Amino acid sequence: MDISPYTTPKKLSPHSNNHNNIIADEAAALLDHNNMHRSNHSHTSTSRSSDSSEPSEDGKWAPKLLRECAKAISERDSSKTHHHLWMLNELASPYGDCDQKLASYFLQALFCRATESGERCYKTLSSVAEKNHSFDSAMRLILKFQEVSPWTTFGHVASNGAILEALEGEPKPHIIDLSNTLCTQWPTLLEALATRNDETPHLKLTVVAIAGSVMKEIGQRMEKFARLMGVPFEFNVISGLSQITKEGLGVQEDEAIAVNCVGALRRVQVEERENLIRVFKSLGPKVVTVVEEEADFCSSRGDFFKCFEECLKFYTLYFEMLKESFPPTSNERLMLERECSRSIVRVLACCGTGHEFEDDHGEFDCCERRERGIQWCERLRNAFSPSGFSDDVVDDVKALLKRYQPGWSLVVSQGDEHLSGIYLTWKEEPVVWASAWKP
Repeated sequence: MDISPYTTPKKLSPHSNNHNNIIADEAAALLDHNNMHRSNHSHTSTSRSSDSSEPSEDGKWAPKLLRECAKAISERDSSKTHHHLWMLNELASPYGDCDQKLASYFLQALFCRATESGERCYKTLSSVAEKNHSFDSAMRLILKFQEVSPWTTFGHVASNGAILEALEGEPKPHIIDLSNTLCTQWPTLLEALATRNDETPHLKLTVVAIAGSVMKEIGQRMEKFARLMGVPFEFNVISGLSQITKEGLGVQEDEAIAVNCVGALRRVQVEERENLIRVFKSLGPKVVTVVEEEADFCSSRGDFFKCFEECLKFYTLYFEMLKESFPPTSNERLMLERECSRSIVRVLACCGTGHEFEDDHGEFDCCERRERGIQWCERLRNAFSPSGFSDDVVDDVKALLKRYQPGWSLVVSQGDEHLSGIYLTWKEEPVVWASAWKP
């Protein structure tokens, strides 16, 4: 399909005086027409249902126009696709308001999907990001994000609480860590161990990672902090999931094992997830903690438009959260949004196209197929039982949320025997799920 959002129709010149106003009016007219067309074929009320799971889009043009474009791509309507891409290109900006930003980053993914250039685009974006960001800048970004938003610290506090309770009194705890936050979870756990009334245990931390050189620097910092806290500490790194065995991890008979997965399981290929959970069970852990973002990019595999809808809902919430967490001109906000742009390209333009690719280790799914908490529960129940979080841990999480701006809350899953864990919600929408499991 030969489509370029940079080719303008002959009837409009980008140099005309009222060009942008004309484009905006045309987009509004198109959306009004489509909405009227749909309402004429519907016998239901036009008001939004009170139990709808969709975030409100009142007054927002980007989700509506993006949805029309995705629908055209799904239906292989090249004429409509070309026109929608062109309008989005005229209205979008990564430096504008939330609508313009959302349109800008989804436009990139939709264009790549329409032109089957997702793999090339994603690799280019990733290469540029790696060149422009050092370890120090990445660490500063993570810490700043944790300062203004509980998006990641929510899972850290919940997981640390469950791990400390499960390993209480154990002289040689060994934590197997699969996470994506550069070990920023562990300083608070080291502090907790240092202030225990009983004898300070010898902690071994083994991180499953790809970037070995980066992890070496992290390990040095962790060892320095552990010495400062007076906690006997050993830091190890393994590369790749294939090394997650008792032998590969160097597990000793007298060690108490905890497996910690924060934002990592979604990178595992969907077909390998249950196998990996069985590997966790073979380690004989006292506890397994799992934290994942609440979205479903799996059920819609093979249905581009459904996947687009779920992706749009998730990232609309995320962008709105960033808007209210950072100043408008924040460089950190822009960097986090650009990270989103790569993820959006990865999900919408690299998955389900017949051109999926793997990372250098061949074990991880480039598409980060997120699953909802209830889906993870179904997988985990085949090997483990839910242990839940104690009242003390829940109180710690609630205390954490009070440090942030209004809008964040904690919800404990209740009334569903198939669901376990707690949710971080942003303006009543669940965004992150945390859980703890035992053999």
